[in-house]
Amino acid sequence: MKNLSELLEKIKILEIYGEKECEILGIDSDSRNIKPKYMFIAVKGTAVDGHKYIDKAIELGATAIVCEDLPENRVDGVTYIHTSDSHKTLGELASAWFNYPSSKLKLVGVTGTNGKTTIATLLYKMFKMFGEKVGLLSTVCNYIGDNAISSTHTTPDPISLNSLLSQMVDEGCTYAFMEVSSHSADQKRIAGLEFDGGIFTNLTRDHMDYHKTVDAYLKAKKSFFDSLNKSAFALTNGDDKNGMVMLQNCKAKKSSYSLQSIAEFKGKIIESRIDGTTLQINGKEVETLFVGKFNAYNLLAVYGATCLLGKNPEEVLTILSALIPVSGRFQTLSKGGITAIVDYAHTPDAITNVLQSINEVIRNKGNIISVIGAGGNRDKGKRPIMAQEAAKLSSQLILTSDNPRDEEPEQIISEMKEGLSAVQAKKAISITDRREAIRLAIRLAKPGDVVLVAGKGHEDYQEIKGVKYHFDDREEIENAFEELI
Repeated sequence: MKNLSELLEKIKILEIYGEKECEILGIDSDSRNIKPKYMFIAVKGTAVDGHKYIDKAIELGATAIVCEDLPENRVDGVTYIHTSDSHKTLGELASAWFNYPSSKLKLVGVTGTNGKTTIATLLYKMFKMFGEKVGLLSTVCNYIGDNAISSTHTTPDPISLNSLLSQMVDEGCTYAFMEVSSHSADQKRIAGLEFDGGIFTNLTRDHMDYHKTVDAYLKAKKSFFDSLNKSAFALTNGDDKNGMVMLQNCKAKKSSYSLQSIAEFKGKIIESRIDGTTLQINGKEVETLFVGKFNAYNLLAVYGATCLLGKNPEEVLTILSALIPVSGRFQTLSKGGITAIVDYAHTPDAITNVLQSINEVIRNKGNIISVIGAGGNRDKGKRPIMAQEAAKLSSQLILTSDNPRDEEPEQIISEMKEGLSAVQAKKAISITDRREAIRLAIRLAKPGDVVLVAGKGHEDYQEIKGVKYHFDDREEIENAFEELI
């Protein structure tokens, strides 16, 4: 329970109509969850405008309404809080409701097209190995200390997000690492949070179904860095063309990591193998269990952020060498000389990065058979580009179903095939059934070959027509290995 005036103490609003000193027993932006003496925040969403449900919230007992558009007929006994931005106000109210949990943690956000999950998770593991109690908010799973909590979004809604951060504080966590999606930045789900650091990985085409343009996508990412205060750090990929854009107008302490140019955290790949990479970081060599150039960037970001958070660089390198890959991110399985790799790559750039890494390791001593699909109800423009990039770097390409959602998988595959040249089309096979596609890839492989199964990574389901069916690429590969004679 909080007093309304206490909740609004640090929040900029336009006007208050009604009683300012009243008790609030809960806050929510979903009218279905409203109870007596609750505050309802009317948010204009992409599909639904919460303002349409103000009357419903009041019927259910809401005594305070936050809105951008004031109702013409206001109800006696209800306090109306007029704001210019309900999204931002929701985030700030959520933070206030849970007593500003982010201010009691060292909170670091990771944004970019690729690498968010790997970097956030490795930072979580890194600080645990330093003996700290740590929280993690990621696509794969949320953690409060050692306690796993299932994840439904890359970045949760503001109330869930602050609730999780509050639980971390209650459990004694001192650090928290989280993925910051472009959707969450654009929708101001992170408003009201106090970040101690921000990390930028890269930016390539993704989520055009939502952002419509690459410029809008970039601005959403940049808004996160614009919000950092001067006591925080901003760490960017100096080799990405948008890396320095993120630092423009940013008040935080600026640093960069790089494999190709001058940076505070400079890396160099000494040797690449299928089971790891020898890296040089700021002049010191370290053996890692990660493969590929893209993972070298991820490790540099982890190293840089950990050092910026005050840890000893020598100790950081020691722990870095002991870290293991994140589930479903360049995860290898093998049998009979055949190596299969499961990776979450689901954008053209991610597909290219993974396949380039495999090519660098096998050096034309084996074939690469790639199994890829594209998700339904998502950016259609990337489908032909994904197939084209996979075909360029693979010996054999099998186009299949990913999470078709409400679309027909055959139509998705057809749109992917549009990106293939006549020559590329000759080495492409279309198999709608993902299980059969994986089985065929394993049967086609010979000792020394690599099978890449991309797109789903850690996911253990396939979403079809609103239903999630159990499906795990790793299990399917192991089953296909068992069928080998």
